[in-house]
Amino acid sequence: MASPNTAKTIRVAPVTRIEGHAGFEIMLDDSGNVVDARMAIMTLRGFEKFVVGRPVEEVRDIVNRICGICPWNHHLASCKAADGCLGVTPPPAGRKLRELCHMLAFIPDKILHFYFLAAPDFVLGPDADYSVRNVVGVVGAAPDLAKQVVHMRYKVQMALEKFAGKVIHPIAAVPGGYSRPMLEEERKELLAVVKEALDFSVFSLNFAKENVFPKYLDVINTVGVFPSGYLGTVRPSDGALEFHDGELRMMDQNGNYEQFKYHEYQDYIAEHVEPWTYLKFPYMKKAGKISLDETNPVGVYRVNCLARINVCDKMATPLAQKELEIFRSAFGRPAHQTLLYNYARLIELIQCCERAEELLNDPEITSREVRHQKIEPRAGEGVGCLEAPRGTLIHHYKTDDNGLVTMANLVVATGHNNAGMNLGVKQAAKALIKDGKYDQGVLNTIEMTIRAYDP
Repeated sequence: MASPNTAKTIRVAPVTRIEGHAGFEIMLDDSGNVVDARMAIMTLRGFEKFVVGRPVEEVRDIVNRICGICPWNHHLASCKAADGCLGVTPPPAGRKLRELCHMLAFIPDKILHFYFLAAPDFVLGPDADYSVRNVVGVVGAAPDLAKQVVHMRYKVQMALEKFAGKVIHPIAAVPGGYSRPMLEEERKELLAVVKEALDFSVFSLNFAKENVFPKYLDVINTVGVFPSGYLGTVRPSDGALEFHDGELRMMDQNGNYEQFKYHEYQDYIAEHVEPWTYLKFPYMKKAGKISLDETNPVGVYRVNCLARINVCDKMATPLAQKELEIFRSAFGRPAHQTLLYNYARLIELIQCCERAEELLNDPEITSREVRHQKIEPRAGEGVGCLEAPRGTLIHHYKTDDNGLVTMANLVVATGHNNAGMNLGVKQAAKALIKDGKYDQGVLNTIEMTIRAYDP
């Protein structure tokens, strides 16, 4: 639906180097200046409907098909929601094994995005020809580094697969806990891999701080910059960043926040729909509405790594905390520059590795008691929430007396970020396109504001 003042529409589809399917439109007036811009998702998923009528314990194996890159996050969030419906609490070792798999899935995901999806823009430049502005071009520009990247990502994924049975479409977590205990030899093998991954994560951030980000500070500070709120999970005791269990913190664009439990999410988040996209627009419920005005957005909040390091008081691990302090001294809190998602992602990569190491050094991780033993179907309700690589992920189910799902509501990370991605495209387009002048480099720079969210 074009604006009445539109003289020309620029359409870019598909947006490349993202895990989903998206396109965007930029509407120009008679002078060639931007009137409006928006991103559209034109794929209907339907998972909320076709899990209805299924036994709640089966849903974990259905929803892990939602996303080919983050199946573990849907798998684990579904198990947490099923715990609530069935009225069971996993024993400590079962919960820790779930969290360990969560961290082991996070690590290669973050490596994938930074090096395979984002790096072509930063290493080769947004103006590079599209035929080389891809992972193959990165390999050609830095072959030794590319070998390290592929080796590390493969090694962590295969370690997770060896322990959990499947790295894609996982089945290892179950309602009430985890399917089997960890053996001591498995713990030692995983610990060696995680230590290597931690060294690589520290190297990656130092490499980016020295060789990548300084070259693009002007772009970082001008493209995709707009004020918004943020949502993420923190540890209730001290406000540290938490990925697996905690409480949600909703921060406004000025840094003020409210903190609430997972099951209270509907008191803080409402959803809006538009006719030009299948993706819903979650927004801050207390705002009463959502406005996609990039100069003064109303009700808009964002999730994912930049949001998480904005809302948390500190990182939960020491090396990551040192990096957060450096980040905040340079960009403040909250930081609103969209392209800083790429920086924040590497800080989180360090915490994921450190947290995996902590879990593997926990004596309780090899306990034989990993699953609640007595589980019976019942009428119930559960909200499973955790932080996926792309942001806060909420699974909310209700069941009948037979344990069959009667209602499912999924609020996924890309949905939370829908408003932010639309605003980023609009702000970037207005900043970069003047008097009808643009080229492929300009359009790719606008794509970078979407790619930063890893949608």
